[in-house]
Amino acid sequence: MSALTWLALAGAVAVALLVAEEAHRRAAASAAGRRFLRHPTATPGVFILAFFVTLATAAPLLAPYDPAFQIDIVHLQNHAPSAQNILGTDVYSRDVWSRLVYGARISLGIGTIAMLVAVTAGAGVGAVAGYVRRWVGAVLMRGVDVGLAMPRMFVLLMAVALWEHLPLAVLVLLIGLTGWFATSRLVRAEVLSLREREFVAAARAAGAGPTRVIFRHVLPNAAAPIIVSAALGIGNVMLLEAGLSYLGLGVPSPLPSWGSMIYDGEPFMAGAPWTSLFPGCAIALVVMALNAVGDGLRDALDPRKETA
Repeated sequence: MSALTWLALAGAVAVALLVAEEAHRRAAASAAGRRFLRHPTATPGVFILAFFVTLATAAPLLAPYDPAFQIDIVHLQNHAPSAQNILGTDVYSRDVWSRLVYGARISLGIGTIAMLVAVTAGAGVGAVAGYVRRWVGAVLMRGVDVGLAMPRMFVLLMAVALWEHLPLAVLVLLIGLTGWFATSRLVRAEVLSLREREFVAAARAAGAGPTRVIFRHVLPNAAAPIIVSAALGIGNVMLLEAGLSYLGLGVPSPLPSWGSMIYDGEPFMAGAPWTSLFPGCAIALVVMALNAVGDGLRDALDPRKETA
């Protein structure tokens, strides 16, 4: 057989392996979806998340007042829930329901955007470190070890102390850029096992360069730990933002976030518990829902259960 024939056969085998890999990926995704829907806590978690996302999306339609509007600073301070204000008012006579609804936008938005930044950075660094290896991977992972050794809250508090009026966008970026180290280690471990698989060798034989192999073939097959890490990480970021806001160092006033609402109402918990109770319950519900969804995704995307 001529060299041209051998090359044609090698190309055909490579294409067949890539097609088989794509078909296997789609079948696995279908089976994972069925396992996720059968998970006992995942579906309720999705409904809770959908409820709060709907609140955030429809905030202008659901909120009777602007979140910073002071209805009556003299007579409606810490007013109990009533027909006019279904969740009461805070110390500045602002409607708690309106601030809760608009606060969902900020709290969920901070958690989602910061986690997208963290997942993007972590997946990129982990994929390069796992695929390239050699001295590049060693240098990247030593940097990750340094990042993991630094207390995240300390870094954020230092940044807030150095920057007196920290803009919200910068706060979100800082939270994201201090939270990608664990994701990069997960992705690296997954890439180390995937880089030796047949479909990666087939992609190389088909002429794909390292960048295409990483982003077209390796990372999609390493999506399971990335998705689970993102789902669980959003809740952690929301708790982190709430902690910063509770310390008065997070979202700047008068923007409503659930953490800042708890901070504003904490001195009046004895006489007006609703000012902190409702945003606290919202944070607890969303974080529990995210953890439930993360557990469901982890079980659904477990490759050992693909044949179950």
